[in-house]
Amino acid sequence: MEIIVNLDVMMAMRKVSSKELAKAIGITEANLSLLKRGKVKGVRFETLASICNYLECQPGDLLVFNKE
Repeated sequence: MEIIVNLDVMMAMRKVSSKELAKAIGITEANLSLLKRGKVKGVRFETLASICNYLECQPGDLLVFNKE
């Protein structure tokens, strides 16, 4: 079981760079990169809400649960 992070897909769809998103939501590009690769143990709801607000999407657009 795993959580798949589709943040990079949504960013590409919205034509938003990592630098632009990181600056807009107030995190470092390094931390955004870790999040995009699914290399974090957790994400704050405030950060998730900021990402969704900026990209005009829902949390389910960014995170997918895979049972396999």
